[in-house]
Amino acid sequence: MRNYRGRLIYEGLDDDGVVEVIDDGGLRSLHFGSESRQTSMSLDKPDELVLAYIRAMTSWHLFMPALAGEVLVIGLGGGSISKFLFQRFPDCHVKIIEPRRSVVWLARRYFALPVDPRLDILIGDGGEYVRCNRLAQQKRYRLIVIDAFDHEGIAPSIARAHFFQAAQAMLADDGMLVINLWGGAGQSQFQKISAWLSAAFSWRVLFMPVSDKGNIIGLAFNNPDARYTGQWLKDRSITLERQFHIEFPLFLKALQKHNARIFEHLVSL
Repeated sequence: MRNYRGRLIYEGLDDDGVVEVIDDGGLRSLHFGSESRQTSMSLDKPDELVLAYIRAMTSWHLFMPALAGEVLVIGLGGGSISKFLFQRFPDCHVKIIEPRRSVVWLARRYFALPVDPRLDILIGDGGEYVRCNRLAQQKRYRLIVIDAFDHEGIAPSIARAHFFQAAQAMLADDGMLVINLWGGAGQSQFQKISAWLSAAFSWRVLFMPVSDKGNIIGLAFNNPDARYTGQWLKDRSITLERQFHIEFPLFLKALQKHNARIFEHLVSL
């Protein structure tokens, strides 16, 4: 066990390595044998999105006023994203692909992930699931959310060009894909993945660095005719901030700042 700050409340070992749950200062965090937190949850407010990168992953909602139908989540962690989708969008059915059975148990036991028919969890490899569903021409997801990291980095089956081609084929015509990427020490990997993602979606992709973090969030648009007005997005960001208590106006500013050329094609200012 690493010498974490805080109190160890669970330590286990499965075929993929160490899993640990640490309580510290009112926060409960999941670790895979390293300092990196896979997720964190407030013990007082378990439904609050604590980590900045998790909140940034909700930025898709700026561009998608309503969400209903099938949603695919690749990578469970402590379940923060899945809980958000389940609780906030009652017309959604959330399919979760998670390779580690122990992580599912931990998410339910220690991170308040509900057991419900609208939360369908499959133990398996996310990259393989996407490849097989594309070949079988199954499912048309309105939203695909990818946060698939282990203790070493992004899951190898995700970091492939054909994965993003298959994911694009699985989306509804007006669907979106959101992915958590890492732009720190693995800069070369980020460049490869961002290029594959952009090519798969005909360059209709926005990237948003998370402030003071190494995470970079990618938003990919499947609809080639998607267009928005600057005022509509501004008004929507304010409305969403009041509704969810998440910094959507800051997300909008960051997306515009870091994607000037692509933003011009999506938004009439």
